[in-house]
Amino acid sequence: MKVIEKSDATATLAEYADEMESGALIVTEQGLPVAALVSIENVDLETVGLSTNPKFIELIERSRARVRSEGGVSSEEMRRRFE
Repeated sequence: MKVIEKSDATATLAEYADEMESGALIVTEQGLPVAALVSIENVDLETVGLSTNPKFIELIERSRARVRSEGGVSSEEMRRRFE
């Protein structure tokens, strides 16, 4: 992982992308992280889009909270229902 202060990030995006073999690039502003450039090998665009979509993340969190509070259906039960 590489950390760089935003004011020092003067290379092109392409140059930073070429450095991805060494891990993520974290951009900071006054020492606090504000952005990250990470490798997305073996990931499709839909997954990236959904993983950064606030509405989708909220939906997933609501679903997880509901399962915690009300319980859920096990994978074995789902298999039984659909066989």
